[in-house]
Amino acid sequence: MGGNFFGALAEIIHIAIQIYIFIIIIRSVVSWMGNVPRNPFFNLLRQLTDPVFRFVHRVLPRNIAIVGNIDISPIIIILGLYLVDRLVTGLLSDFAIQSRGV
Repeated sequence: MGGNFFGALAEIIHIAIQIYIFIIIIRSVVSWMGNVPRNPFFNLLRQLTDPVFRFVHRVLPRNIAIVGNIDISPIIIILGLYLVDRLVTGLLSDFAIQSRGV
């Protein structure tokens, strides 16, 4: 029983992280367009991603997060999310397998 729960939880977390990575990519592409008009979709993108971007800019020195005139914080965020995804879902999947007794 517990194995199924942890396996499902691992899958839900994996899907949520993948969706957020996709949102980060969309936000990055939109930011390259320059002056984007205000509308609900772009406002939602900003609301979902600005806290993470601000955190990265606050934690990392400017010369690491911004190379030349290019902000590489989306790459840093995506790599971090990928590592969290692998770690958390891997641990939960392993725990699910052990709970099933396999």
